[in-house]
Amino acid sequence: MHSPYLLFENQALKNPNAPMLIAPASAKLPYAPKGFRHSYGDVFARVGLLKQKFAAAGYGIGGRVALLLENRPEFFDYWLALNAIGVSIVPVNPDLRRDELLFQLDMAEASLMVVIRERLDDLQDVSPGKVTVIAAGDDIPPSPESREARPGGPDAECALLFTSGSTGKPKGCILSNIYFIGIAEWYTTQGGIAEMGEGAEVALTPLPMFHMNALGCTAVGMIMKGGAIVPLDRFHSSSWWASIADSGATIIHCLGVIPAILLQLPAVDAERAHKVKFALGPGVDARHKIEFEKRYGIPIVEAWAMTETGGRAVTTTAADDYTPGLRCIGRPRAGMDFRIVDDAGNDAELGKPGELLVRAQGANPRDGFFSGYLKDEKATEKAWEGGWFHTGDVVYADENGLLYFFDRKKSIVRRSGENIAVLEVEAALAKDPAVKASAVTPVPDELRGEEVFAFIVESETAGAGEPAEKAKRIIEAAGAHIAYHKLPGYVVFIDRLPVSSTQKLQRGEIKTMAAKAVEDGSAIDLRKLKASIRKAG
Repeated sequence: MHSPYLLFENQALKNPNAPMLIAPASAKLPYAPKGFRHSYGDVFARVGLLKQKFAAAGYGIGGRVALLLENRPEFFDYWLALNAIGVSIVPVNPDLRRDELLFQLDMAEASLMVVIRERLDDLQDVSPGKVTVIAAGDDIPPSPESREARPGGPDAECALLFTSGSTGKPKGCILSNIYFIGIAEWYTTQGGIAEMGEGAEVALTPLPMFHMNALGCTAVGMIMKGGAIVPLDRFHSSSWWASIADSGATIIHCLGVIPAILLQLPAVDAERAHKVKFALGPGVDARHKIEFEKRYGIPIVEAWAMTETGGRAVTTTAADDYTPGLRCIGRPRAGMDFRIVDDAGNDAELGKPGELLVRAQGANPRDGFFSGYLKDEKATEKAWEGGWFHTGDVVYADENGLLYFFDRKKSIVRRSGENIAVLEVEAALAKDPAVKASAVTPVPDELRGEEVFAFIVESETAGAGEPAEKAKRIIEAAGAHIAYHKLPGYVVFIDRLPVSSTQKLQRGEIKTMAAKAVEDGSAIDLRKLKASIRKAG
C-alpha cells in the first residue's frame, strides 16, 4: 500500500461498515449542528463517483487542485478521489488574506480550487483566467490540460503543504505518497502509552488538515489502522470534553495552547468521562503537562518532527520515562541518523545544546523526507548542506539517548503550533507609509507558547496621536496583507533598531529587549485586537 487512497480502499473493502468520520452534536459544528457519522463504505461510494468525474474532466497524474474545505467530510472525499487518479492537493488555510492565497495558488499553478459553499462568492474571482473556483458538490470544470487519470507511484506528489521558513514567503513542501505512509507508520507504531489496536481507535483532532500533523498522523494513521477520525473545525474549550466523551475518542491531538486554556477552566464532570488513552501534544509547556496529566488522567506524548522531515526523522516520548518538568522531545525513531552540532559545525558534547541535523540511515539520506521546496532548488540544497537536513532547532541529548528541546535558531515565531516567519511580518508592516523600519521577534506567551512582537521605527510622515492608537492602526493595516495569527500581539515604538557594524539586525538583542518590554509592561498589548481581526475576517 503505497498511497493514502490504496490504504483507504483496502479498509473500505475489508470493513465497509466501520466508522471513518465522526462528529457528535456536542461538537457544535456550524455546518453540522447534529453531528455526522460516515462509514468507510459511505466515503468509498462518494470517492468513487468523484474520482470518475475528475477523470472524465481531464484531471490526472501530475496535476494539482487546491482545497479550501476546512476539516469537513468533503475534504476527505475530494482528497482521496484526487489521490486515486494521481492529482496532488494543495490544502488551503481559510484564514489567509487575498495576497497570501494568490501567492500559494500562483506558486502551485493550481487551475482549480474547491471551496466550502460559504466562501464561493468572495473567492469566485480570486484569480480570473488562472484559477476556476467551485463549491464542493458543483460540476467539475474541464482541466486546462488533459492528463492521464491513474494512481501515482510511491514517489508521486500527494500534497503540497506550505510552511513558513526563515526567508519571508512560505515555502511549498512537496510531499509524496510514501512520505504520508511513512509518517502514518511511525504514528501507529510508537508503542508504549501510544499503543494502538486494529480497528479500535478513534482519534480526535482540532488541528487543520493543511498541517502534516492532522493530515499525516491523524488522517492517514487512522486509515492505516481502520480507525475513525473526529475532525473538529477548531479547538473550542466550551465543547471540548463533551466532544471527546460523545465521540468515544481514544486518542486526542493538541498543541501547547490547548492544555494551557483548559487548565484555567473550572472542573466539570465531563473532563473525566472519557476513554482517552493518550494525547499527542507537541510543544506543551512542561509545567502544564504535569498538571494536565494529573487532573485529567491523560498522559501526554511529546514528539518532534517538521513538515520537511515527516516520519523519517521524528522523535517520541511514548515508550520512555524522563524527569517531569523538562521539555523532552523523546527518542529518535529507528532508522534516523542525527547529529547535534555547535556553531562551528562540530559535534556538541553530551548534554550541551546544538543544532539538530537529521537524515535517513542507508544509501539515500533523503529517503522518506519531503521531495523538496517547490521551484526553489537552491533552498532545498541549502537545507541539505553537507548531506544532513539542517532543522534550525537547538536541542541537547542525555546519557539515555533522549533529546530535549532548547531553542530555535531560525527567525521564526511558533504561535499555537503555527510557524510564522518574522521576515514575512516585517514585509507586511513595511507596506505602511507610517513605518520606516521594523524588527519582529518571538516573545514567550503563557497560552500560545510564543507571541509575535514588533519594534517599529516610525517614518517622518507618520501622523501624531497616542502610541496605542497608532499601533492599532498599523496592525489593522497589516491585517489586509497577512493572516490574523501573524500580526504582532505586542508593539513598541523605538527610535532606532539595534544593528551590527554591518547593519544587520541583532536578532538576539532584539529578542531580549522584547521579552523585557512585555515583562515590565511597557509594550502595547494588541492581542485582543488580533482576536477581533480574526472574527472580522
